[in-house]
Amino acid sequence: MIILKRPIITEKSMRLASAGLYTFEVDKDATKPMVARAVKDKFNVSVLSVKVIRIKGQTKTQRTVRKNYKASDIKKALIKVGIGQKIAIFETPKEEVVVTTAEGEPIMLREKKDLLGRTKVKVERSPARNASQRVAGGAVGAAPTTQRKVITGK
Repeated sequence: MIILKRPIITEKSMRLASAGLYTFEVDKDATKPMVARAVKDKFNVSVLSVKVIRIKGQTKTQRTVRKNYKASDIKKALIKVGIGQKIAIFETPKEEVVVTTAEGEPIMLREKKDLLGRTKVKVERSPARNASQRVAGGAVGAAPTTQRKVITGK
């Protein structure tokens, strides 16, 4: 019997993973000790606790035939691992990127969320290092101005 079917990766489960709780879909007949042993063997972590949730399948309507059908029931397990231990499937890579202009000046990024939860990124040019770099009246070259870039996502 395959105990761990798949990891459940959603926004909520990723937040829980940062706190040390990992979410998996498990076999319907699996017990808490079986799930704990499977996670310990597969990921080499010490399991502190296992919480099991049974989710009843929804009744859905098939549009073309006008009949109802029932989606299958699932069972998911929340697994708490020891302090400092992590499961690699749930880790997101954290890359830091330095954005520069053509002149080599670093650009500051500011990220905000709007009322609907979409992300807006504002790109600003860093202030000039000294007054000699500022050009009064914009004579010699095209002085870079404040740029704005909006990225929206759901």
